[in-house]
Amino acid sequence: MNELSHIAINVDDLPMARRFYRDTFGWDFTPWGPPGFYRIEAGAPGGPGVTAALQQRRDLLPDRPTTGFECTIAVADVAATRTAALAAGGQVLMETATIAGVGHLVWLADPSGNVVGAMTYDPAAH
Repeated sequence: MNELSHIAINVDDLPMARRFYRDTFGWDFTPWGPPGFYRIEAGAPGGPGVTAALQQRRDLLPDRPTTGFECTIAVADVAATRTAALAAGGQVLMETATIAGVGHLVWLADPSGNVVGAMTYDPAAH
């Protein structure tokens, strides 16, 4: 547990970014989830390793676009992780939300303000 499980690259221009990553690294993209969200196929589709996405830029913090890579860490207990983050000087950016068929996700910031997701994966989540 507590291994890196998801990275999202937040971009302003999806078609341009898709071309860049396809042409630079040979990545393919499959529409997945909400509009403006693509699963990055950077190896064997559905294979082991980190799931990555290319998605429309959004604001996790009011009036501050998300920049850089967005990481989600797989955890055994999202509530315990939330508590531990607060105790360690972090803050909650978005309270725990359930993604049907995926699991339970909370968005946190570390003491330096870096955004990180913590997800308890649960295919039975609804």
